[in-house]
Amino acid sequence: FQNTSPGTGMAWDAVAWLGTDMNRLWLRSEGAQADSRLEDAQLELLAGHAVAPWWDMVAGIRHDFKPGQSQDFLAVGVMGLSPYKFETDVTAYIGEGGQTAARLQLEYETLFTNRLILQPKLEVNFYGKDGPQRGIGSGLSNGSFGLRLRYEIARQFAPYIGLSWEKSYGQTADYLQIQGESTEGLDVIAGVRMWF
Repeated sequence: FQNTSPGTGMAWDAVAWLGTDMNRLWLRSEGAQADSRLEDAQLELLAGHAVAPWWDMVAGIRHDFKPGQSQDFLAVGVMGLSPYKFETDVTAYIGEGGQTAARLQLEYETLFTNRLILQPKLEVNFYGKDGPQRGIGSGLSNGSFGLRLRYEIARQFAPYIGLSWEKSYGQTADYLQIQGESTEGLDVIAGVRMWF
């Protein structure tokens, strides 16, 4: 849950997998809702294969429900643990009408104690061409940086608080300004990290 300007909102970022250490079926979803209005939502179904210790190659499909009209993409990427223990996820997408996209996500965990953990997270999105019907501009479209401080009551259950800063760039920012929306925002967030 996050305190947005104006009002409040909810965001989710979920990852699930089924399989073995060598071959996995990944399901990823993320999105956001503000003042009971769905602003962004996507779902990915990916097949993954381990190509090195701590690294998986993934390929599959992505469906964007919002913003604007829904759109489908083919996806290919790598995810794993880079040197210095950065969780890395780089994915390229080819969509309908020749639309291309790329996403980079980086996460890191700093342990203050065995249970109190600070997690910075960076995400940037790029698009190959303008998509005015979806409010997306070519080049660097948007990015976000967040800090979450969580306390692991159990390894599988950890409430957190934090801050999330988001900014849109280029033509994407222009589309937002035309609609009277902000191109940048700082949100206070609270939630629970769970796994089972």
